[in-house]
Amino acid sequence: MDNLKKRFSQIFDKNIDKIYRFIFLKVSSPEIAEDLTSETFLKAWEAFQKTQNPISSTQKEIKNPSAFLYKIARNLITDHYREKGKVQIISADYVRMFDPRTNLEEKAALTSDIDTIRLALSNLKEDYQDVIIWYYLNQFSISEIAQTLGKSEGAVRVMLHRALGALKNELNQS
Repeated sequence: MDNLKKRFSQIFDKNIDKIYRFIFLKVSSPEIAEDLTSETFLKAWEAFQKTQNPISSTQKEIKNPSAFLYKIARNLITDHYREKGKVQIISADYVRMFDPRTNLEEKAALTSDIDTIRLALSNLKEDYQDVIIWYYLNQFSISEIAQTLGKSEGAVRVMLHRALGALKNELNQS
């Protein structure tokens, strides 16, 4: 059990910031993002424990913990919006607005740009939103995204290309 705790602790340390950022960009609320991030890791911990339990032989070993965490996070985000009955995405201005080095003019321009991008992103399919966030904000490789989505690398490259095209179209319409 101690080995499991140590392994999960390493997975937690490696992924906590990325999972939080991913969720935050989807829910636009630091409090909700914190709650959903905690729930993501709690569900992951429970699943990891089941893989070590000889009684529950139906639980498969988790081969890609990062992909597993993102799958849990995506499901929790979907559940959150089902409960709320609304769709909303990204408020990255929260992240940058509190930088004391940014003057008021820069903050206003940044907020305007981020609002435009947030609105455009919110009009894209969920998979398109996810690949853009993972590739450009979380700096995932194409291979990591492919593992997370359970798709081939070629399919992810095509999806990313289409997602950027769709985002460009949305931005041109604004």
